[in-house]
Amino acid sequence: MPGPGGHGPMGPMEKVRAKDAKGTLKRLLKYISKEMTLLIVVCVMCVLAALINVALPRIAGVAIDDYIAVGNLRGLAILVAIGLVIYCVSALFSYLQNRGMVRIAQRTSYKLRKELFGAVSELPLSYFDSHPTGDMMSRLTNDVDNISNTLSQSVTQLFSGIISVVGTAVAMLLLSPLLTLFSLITIPLMLLVTKKIAGLSRKFYREQQKNLGELNGYIEEMVSGQKVIKLFSREEINKDTFSGINERLRKSGSKAEMIAGCMGPFMNMINNVTYLIVAVMGGFLVIKTGHLTVGTVFSFLLYMNNFARPISQIANIFNTIQSALAGAERVFQLMDEKPETDAEGAKDVQRVDGNVEIRDVTFSYIPGKVVLKHANIEAKKGEQVAIVGPTGAGKTTIISLLTRFYDKDSGEILIDGKPIESITRNALRASIGMVLQDTYLFSETVRENIRYGRPDATDKEVEEAARMANAHSFIIHLPEGYDTILTDNGGNISQGQRQLIAIARAILADPDLLILDEATSSIDTRTEVKIQEAMLRLMEGRTSFIIAHRLSTIRNADKILVINAGEVVEQGTHNELLAKNGFYANLYNIQFKSGLAL
Repeated sequence: MPGPGGHGPMGPMEKVRAKDAKGTLKRLLKYISKEMTLLIVVCVMCVLAALINVALPRIAGVAIDDYIAVGNLRGLAILVAIGLVIYCVSALFSYLQNRGMVRIAQRTSYKLRKELFGAVSELPLSYFDSHPTGDMMSRLTNDVDNISNTLSQSVTQLFSGIISVVGTAVAMLLLSPLLTLFSLITIPLMLLVTKKIAGLSRKFYREQQKNLGELNGYIEEMVSGQKVIKLFSREEINKDTFSGINERLRKSGSKAEMIAGCMGPFMNMINNVTYLIVAVMGGFLVIKTGHLTVGTVFSFLLYMNNFARPISQIANIFNTIQSALAGAERVFQLMDEKPETDAEGAKDVQRVDGNVEIRDVTFSYIPGKVVLKHANIEAKKGEQVAIVGPTGAGKTTIISLLTRFYDKDSGEILIDGKPIESITRNALRASIGMVLQDTYLFSETVRENIRYGRPDATDKEVEEAARMANAHSFIIHLPEGYDTILTDNGGNISQGQRQLIAIARAILADPDLLILDEATSSIDTRTEVKIQEAMLRLMEGRTSFIIAHRLSTIRNADKILVINAGEVVEQGTHNELLAKNGFYANLYNIQFKSGLAL
């Protein structure tokens, strides 16, 4: 008879704990409690399956004493048949509990993921700018999946494991208190070995995870930067660097796995020694005292096997549950982030005239580091206002404040004479059309990408907008025309074509205010001329803010604002600013001499 199994081959798991495990568990239980009826059924199935498994070893002992020892084959056959029925019933209970728990886990993860995505959708843009996208995606996917997997697998295993351990311990005591005492002799040694090996291997597992993270980061950089790598012929150098990181990972991983691998053999050895001690003592008591029967000793040995296995599983399950609670804590932290809110009394508006005034506005992304200082800007209905200045001067910041992606620190921003806070964010943004320098397209058809800002637009209106943006001619030559699916942010079309689709999207939205942030930066000169004509038609009658680095594109603007170091240093028309021979004139002359203004 082999001894009970030792520690699993994967070694001790690295514990990842929640900072507030109790609070996180209570909050998670609120989601699970919504499936209370099904949960009670699962618990009942779990208890019944565990109790049946506790009873089976005793049936085996009875078979030896009452049937095998006396040669009662007919009675043995009946007992075997009863045992088979009990095994089938136990299997059915186990199947039902697993099926029920999977349903609970999936429903819970569905609710968590739905609520979390809703919370993320309501977060301000400042949160996305200051937190890694990968971390948020990990919370939406990995952490929620971790919770789901733990609920569907580990919870029932933990519950049934505890019942099995308690039931088995009671059965062992009832069979023989003396043999139970002998079975506990090696437990202190078992705990000591587990503690020593787990502590030593944990150190190398940490090192392994560190090296693995470094390797993953390096691979991501190398895959993303292939153009630069090939341009500078860095392939061989990068291979050597990768080999060094890979070698460190190999060494730390080998040490961790070898040390963790000692756990199984040591535990098996200790368990087998315990098994041998109990078997010998049981045999002695059967022969010398007659207080025990062979069947009783056999049942006791089976109970020992059943007692050791759940304890090892429970130890690993606790680590899994700790990891799931840590994931749940991360999910709830993201849910609890402060969403965008409107000021009390803010109202929806259908249209705005487009009179914009910025009065003495100061703003900083990081407290103490001002990026916009006492800005004063006025744009009347239908005016084209260009914003120019060096990189980092604060041009895009003005746009972010107008769209309320960020809120000002002080001052006032008025639209049609009303504070911008008096308009709901959704209504404000619905009245603004934007074409950004780094446009984003979704994994939808070309038609749906153009229609994104106006879902009720007809196909004819979509095509008309594409014609105005000079995009129709290239769209109809795509494999499926307007029904071509764009992949990976429009990776199957050129950068200029992506920009044209974004411009068509803004045209279709028919906004009251228009913001163009280097909207033609990725378009060739010939196409740019046609786009400028379309833009002039689009901007007619609308207040437009144009951020530009090529000053030749904003010569005809009604007003040019020159931003430097967060301050509006000059404003006026193109000719007026050239006549001043100041900051703008200097920028223009530098571009003209270098050919950038042509």
